[in-house]
Amino acid sequence: MELSQFTDYSLRLLIFVGLKDDELCSVKEIATAYNISQNHLVKVAHNLSKKGYLETFKGKGGGIRLAKPANEINVGKIVRLTESTSLLECFPPKAKQGGCCIAGICKLQGILHQALSKFMQELDAFTLEDLLHNKSVMRSRLKLSK
Repeated sequence: MELSQFTDYSLRLLIFVGLKDDELCSVKEIATAYNISQNHLVKVAHNLSKKGYLETFKGKGGGIRLAKPANEINVGKIVRLTESTSLLECFPPKAKQGGCCIAGICKLQGILHQALSKFMQELDAFTLEDLLHNKSVMRSRLKLSK
């Protein structure tokens, strides 16, 4: 299974912002640190802001920061928010008539659903705070002060 770039960027953005504690940071700063597209990161930040994970401040001196404590940001919820969990054509919500002719009688759908459920259950056991366990080393790699 491969998570989308949007999910990857969402998690990386949250990690970066979490490392900054309450200090504001910019999308440009994050994009530069990770060497990723600023345009994509703007969309990610907007989505996380709409969903209540980031606070945004416009204008000179503006930026973004976490809208809630890192221990309240669940990794599984972020992945569900940013990722399609429709592994096969026969999975809801994309299930459509005329799809696979053995949908509903094939065991594959059930097996993959169970595997996905266990995968998500494992992610649900972690928060952003867990991802920030080695702050000093991560700050150093991202060339952040503190």
